[in-house]
Amino acid sequence: MYKAMTIAGSDSGGGAGIQADLKTFQELGVFGTTAITALTAQNTLGVHGVFPQPLEAIEAQIDAVLSDIGADAVKTGMLFSAEIISLVAEKMKEYQIKNVVVDPVMIAKGGASLLQEEAVEALVTQLLPVATVITPNLPEAAKILGLEEITTIHEMEEAAKKLHELGPTYVVLKGGHLSSTYSTDIVYDGKAMKHLEIERIETKHTHGTGCTFAAALAAELAKGTEIFQAVETAKSFITCAISNSLEIGTGIGPTNHAAYRYNQIEK
Repeated sequence: MYKAMTIAGSDSGGGAGIQADLKTFQELGVFGTTAITALTAQNTLGVHGVFPQPLEAIEAQIDAVLSDIGADAVKTGMLFSAEIISLVAEKMKEYQIKNVVVDPVMIAKGGASLLQEEAVEALVTQLLPVATVITPNLPEAAKILGLEEITTIHEMEEAAKKLHELGPTYVVLKGGHLSSTYSTDIVYDGKAMKHLEIERIETKHTHGTGCTFAAALAAELAKGTEIFQAVETAKSFITCAISNSLEIGTGIGPTNHAAYRYNQIEK
């Protein structure tokens, strides 16, 4: 049984964060464990409260899991503060985690901040160097690199190169925020630049897409899947989830984590 751990925030609405990660792990056949960095009160209308957990509580969760159960991959999501980022980076080194997927969660779909401004430097200097792969969207990549915005494929390619220089082994730069008919992601390993392109799906119900994609990637890496194939599977997983997204609540609904499995069964 392959094992994947998520270190992230809890989403009371069930569409993102720890909840989305565990659903994704389960659907892809890996055993999921958690360390909750923050509790959030949120629903499809937005984030109504953020309650970071004490450092000692986060450390105790990580130690309890990794000292006993272990992890073939660890995925990080909402880390909120520089202190939490520093702790997580040290634990990844202490336990010599082979596959570390960093989803640099900064802003919720509704615009709420999920990462303190002063924590960005800690993300760049401490966590990215221990990352196997990072999965920023365009606003997150721009924030990390100090750019105003990223608006073209060429700018995405240049941003991927700069992100790689910060230390991760692989960069997956997601292009969902581009205004185009197709959604293009870029995978870069320091040498090869690969584009993954799908036709854009028109729906507002996209809550938790970033968490779900990164969790799917972590699940595949935990199983030993080669990086480019792992990214393609994660892309297929989130595409199915968005195509069958759920109209739950009165705001931005979640994606459907079970859709990929049903799609595979039908094939």
